[in-house]
Amino acid sequence: MKITRWVFAALLAVAVIGAGTLYARYQAALVEAQQRLAAFAVEQVQTRSGPLAYAEAGDGPPVLMIHGSGGGYDQGLSMAGPLAERGYKIISPSRFGYPGSPAPEDRSANAQADVFVDLLDALGLDQVAVIGGSAGARSALAFAIRHPERCAALILIVPALDVPGLPPVEPWSPLQERLVKAALRSDFLFWLAIEFMPDRMTRLVLATDPALVAAAGPAEQARVARIRRSILPVSARAEGLWADTVGGYGDLDVRRIAVPTLAISAEDDFFDTATSARHIAAMVDGAELIVYPDGGHIWIGRGKEMFDTIAAFIDRIAGNPTNGQ
Repeated sequence: MKITRWVFAALLAVAVIGAGTLYARYQAALVEAQQRLAAFAVEQVQTRSGPLAYAEAGDGPPVLMIHGSGGGYDQGLSMAGPLAERGYKIISPSRFGYPGSPAPEDRSANAQADVFVDLLDALGLDQVAVIGGSAGARSALAFAIRHPERCAALILIVPALDVPGLPPVEPWSPLQERLVKAALRSDFLFWLAIEFMPDRMTRLVLATDPALVAAAGPAEQARVARIRRSILPVSARAEGLWADTVGGYGDLDVRRIAVPTLAISAEDDFFDTATSARHIAAMVDGAELIVYPDGGHIWIGRGKEMFDTIAAFIDRIAGNPTNGQ
């Protein structure tokens, strides 16, 4: 009996020590994520919908980078970093509900597009090229539709859109909504997932085949790991993620787009953005389309080719040769 008690006590001690070590690792990861987010030189402007946070990088012709789900000004700068290296100035706002940009009552793509006009006015910019990545494609499209005089060119990277003719997504039950909201606000649960199920998170959250990442070089593998970590702290992005998840962006009639447009995707994107890209290219007069045979939602192995193409497209449309070419 005494031996059993000692064994139980020893196992309990090991469990407590293990839990303490695990939580210490989580706390270190969370502090690192918070410091990374705070390290950006963030500005905030007042718009018709409230405060809007943004950050900038690079010098040259301005490009408005609209981030995807789980992002913010930090994700936008990271995504468009290769363009900054090619001689562009990247302006990266946080969409509604993401870091520094509180979510107003009207979170529609149209409302988001209108506050981007307020941002350009504050910066003294008449016109910019606009990039929408993933879920950011919605407000990028709305910007091009509603404010074509401010949009020099529209580039949509892996556009996550509802495509007419496809079956609608089944609505969630109240229980499902509560569970998702709780998960979005739990930095600990998200950290556990990316720490102990990285491949599953790559597939489910980044919509990319883990085998494709495993076959890529160390630089691409490190980039994927950074993307997973960059969603922390997820609690700071919960309102935006929820808005992206439940939709409610309103109808976007892409046939009204009258600015030069480039849509880019990959066949093996698990979010099926290739279908969205093809729909846009078919509906927008003169739109250009690139669908890579592979690369997933985060364009594994396609980055240099893709951003060379985007830079060339912007230069050709805007007539602004960059010093990166």
